[in-house]
Amino acid sequence: MKAIRNLRKNEKGFTLIEIMIVVLIIGILLAIAVPNFVKARQTSQTKSCIGNLKQIDAAKEQYAMDNKLDQGAACAWAQLVVAGNAGYLKSQPSCPAGGTYTVNTIGTDPTCSLAATDGHTL
Repeated sequence: MKAIRNLRKNEKGFTLIEIMIVVLIIGILLAIAVPNFVKARQTSQTKSCIGNLKQIDAAKEQYAMDNKLDQGAACAWAQLVVAGNAGYLKSQPSCPAGGTYTVNTIGTDPTCSLAATDGHTL
């Protein structure tokens, strides 16, 4: 009987307080990391959207130069994205944050539907 008591005293393990401290530290780290992750994701989506808008604008300008169009001339996705390699864009880009792009007329910047809320503008 005495040997069993000595065996239990020599066993090593974590106490409830130690486990609670570890859980608290992990909670604090998550409270710091999650908002930073969300902000980094939004910043990345905004920069990617602006990059897409620049590509659309460049394709629109190239289309206007090739077809000798003046400022204010109509332009649509059908002229920029053509089957095969004949178009100015391989495919119609999509906003990574879920917005939709509007080509607009020649001489005006393309827009994203999230421009007012998330800063997706050229």
